[in-house]
Amino acid sequence: MFESVDALVEEHARLETQLGAPETHADQRLAKRLNQRYAELTSVVSAYRDWLQLGDDIEAARELGADDAAFAAEADELAARRAEVAERLQRLLVPRDPNDAKDALLEVKSGEGGEESALFAGDLLRMYSRYAERRGWKTEILDANESDLGGYKSVTMAVKSKGTPAPGESPYALLKFEGGVHRVQRVPITESQGRVHTSAAGVLVMPEAEAVDVTVDDNDLRIDVFRSSGPGGQSVNTTDSAVRITHLPTGIVVSCQNEKSQLQNKEQALRILRARLLTAAQDAADAEASAQRRSQVRTVDRSERIRTYNYPENRISDHRTGYKAYNLDQVLDGDLQPVLESAVDADMAASLDSLE
Repeated sequence: MFESVDALVEEHARLETQLGAPETHADQRLAKRLNQRYAELTSVVSAYRDWLQLGDDIEAARELGADDAAFAAEADELAARRAEVAERLQRLLVPRDPNDAKDALLEVKSGEGGEESALFAGDLLRMYSRYAERRGWKTEILDANESDLGGYKSVTMAVKSKGTPAPGESPYALLKFEGGVHRVQRVPITESQGRVHTSAAGVLVMPEAEAVDVTVDDNDLRIDVFRSSGPGGQSVNTTDSAVRITHLPTGIVVSCQNEKSQLQNKEQALRILRARLLTAAQDAADAEASAQRRSQVRTVDRSERIRTYNYPENRISDHRTGYKAYNLDQVLDGDLQPVLESAVDADMAASLDSLE
């Protein structure tokens, strides 16, 4: 039933030997990549060994059960346990997104709704920051364009795990399901009549790309510098520290003005550019393979919503999975795990169906 696992067991053993060699850890990027793969395979190998052991135990119990009813009953219990382990192993063997072990870059952009949409974008950023804090992840604002009332027209945040996360537990593996349009229904602070308004903000989630993932040729870049500015056009910097990078082959443009120095802004802009190039390459590969990618934001309007946040009812509804709960205040404070798990479970169910 699981003959293909033997090759993974051999790979796991090779990795164990490789990780025990001092020269492996002289290259931190290599060591990190090998550790991530080793952690992924450890779960598979452990489940596989449990499945094999239970098979031996069942056979022994059935032999003894021919003369003893107690052993016959134990064989049935072991068979039930083995079926559970087989299901767990099957889920572990579902092909994973190759970027699932990566950290994430998360962009939130305001859309329809003007200032209210920008305020909601700020609320989403706070929700993701609180969720990351609960998981022990580190966050870093790479670029932010604030609105007049303290919201965000756009903001980009890096989310990084500490150490080597378990399979499916990395920032990108979980947060990638947040990509899409988020709709909010509430009374804006600018509304004098107390009427409920609907607005939207868009979220784009990209795997953080390392230099080894994406090659960026300096000759393909046009780099412009300009003065940073804050809400209302107020000057924030008297020097040309803000940086705009245009990737000429693709036309992708990235701007950063959050840092005080031009060099720092250039480094942050390159991080975002590499992530966008990696995402674009993945999109192209998926399109060529006719794969269905999960919804990511295209235009930030109310019609492409993936989720609705209803403040008057304290309700959150995910329109892809059918998840609904009346604890919106807790979710916005970072209690996002149940919502994400509904998306993870739906994705896993679809993957298992495609294997049948």
